[in-house]
Amino acid sequence: MSEEIELSSLLGDHVLTGCQYGVIPNAGDYHDANANTIDFILDGETISAIEDPQDGYRSCMDKLIKNRDGLVVTNTFQAVEVFGVREPDEKYRKHDIIHLIDRITFKAVISVGTEDTEDYYPCFVGAFYPENMWMNASK
Repeated sequence: MSEEIELSSLLGDHVLTGCQYGVIPNAGDYHDANANTIDFILDGETISAIEDPQDGYRSCMDKLIKNRDGLVVTNTFQAVEVFGVREPDEKYRKHDIIHLIDRITFKAVISVGTEDTEDYYPCFVGAFYPENMWMNASK
């Protein structure tokens, strides 16, 4: 059963075992825009960060859904222990982004949220960096 969760629920220790990008067609109000997603398996449950495409120039994270109906994450991998940390604000830029950091490499593996939340042009963040996972560190 799908459940909307808070971005802050990604803070702290977790186990990551899958990640993929997706699209929800005709999800926006502006010119039938598609909504990008980043879907991942965290602690055995699927999590979807879903974009609000707004007007095509601006975007933000619309919501974070746990166990989205019908979603199957097909890109799975060996367990990666991660910890979630919040992106710090800058002097003139505020963010609402969580980075999932690999406990071995100390590099971000997944980043989700909204960049420049108080700017005229905020931006959805949904990024997967498989090269930062411990099993890819030496490649």
